[in-house]
Amino acid sequence: MNEFIQRLSRMRANETIRSMVRETILSVDDLIQPVFIHHGENVRNEISSMPGQFQWSVDKSIDYVKSLQDCGIKAILLFGIPEKKDPQGTDTWNDKNGIIQNALRALREAVPGMLLITDVCFCEYTDHGHCGLLIERNGEYVLDHDTTLNNLALQAVSHAKAGADMVAPSGMIDGGVGVIRESLDEQGFSHVPIMAYSAKYASNFYGPFRDAAQGSPQFGDRKSYQMDFANSHEAMREIDVDVSENADLVMVKPALSYMDIIYRAKESFKMPTVAYNVSGEYAMVKAAAEKGWLDEEKIVQEIFTSLKRAGADLIISYHAEMAYKFLK
Repeated sequence: MNEFIQRLSRMRANETIRSMVRETILSVDDLIQPVFIHHGENVRNEISSMPGQFQWSVDKSIDYVKSLQDCGIKAILLFGIPEKKDPQGTDTWNDKNGIIQNALRALREAVPGMLLITDVCFCEYTDHGHCGLLIERNGEYVLDHDTTLNNLALQAVSHAKAGADMVAPSGMIDGGVGVIRESLDEQGFSHVPIMAYSAKYASNFYGPFRDAAQGSPQFGDRKSYQMDFANSHEAMREIDVDVSENADLVMVKPALSYMDIIYRAKESFKMPTVAYNVSGEYAMVKAAAEKGWLDEEKIVQEIFTSLKRAGADLIISYHAEMAYKFLK
């Protein structure tokens, strides 16, 4: 009778055997830590809805980013919170004194070797909190995709001039990847890759991020330009468009409730695929860990591994900086 028993457990007998046959390998090289740059000096503001995460002024961000590098983190994603906002978000293409431009120059000099990725969007920079220019239509203000494209190009080129290694347009603006690619190439930055937020859902998991980036819409929502969370075929169409416009990496955001989309994206396009483990996902784990209901380190390791198993090559996460504890 024993000859018919499939004893798969033989390959799970101890950690040495398990590690030898492990199918999914997680590395600190896979992780990107978001960093929020706040206007002013000597700023270190803890984000109340994201315990352990802070807004940093440019001067204070240097030591923080150095500490990330010491933990093995090789890439960060920069978000800016400017002193002044306006209807267009003009700080985003302020070559001389834009908040992200200043951060790029300082970090490039102080933390060589760190890959500097910049968020290319307008929600943190506009006084209305939407991701581009607004126009009035039928008595209400809506996002004007077409006229926003020019400003996206200005922003991406300005970031590249200041030292960005990669740009990440996050607004889901139709045609945005193509316009940015064309503008970067024309201005001598053909070497700068684009990480496209290709399948970004209008998700309820973003709540804490709006505290972090201070970019909540002052009216309405973003459902007209971010995806309906009920749709998956549409995500494939969105990714296909970005690939055709020469995106170098594609992203699915959020992560945990969208692993089916991550899997489909990787299987369909075979592109470098990024999962954004977003603020609400981070906050839920932190809250449960603070209650003693789960082991934060073990849960984070399991989440990261599951995202890689689903097909993500890279993971953007606020938990990235703690990963060295279980990856060293």
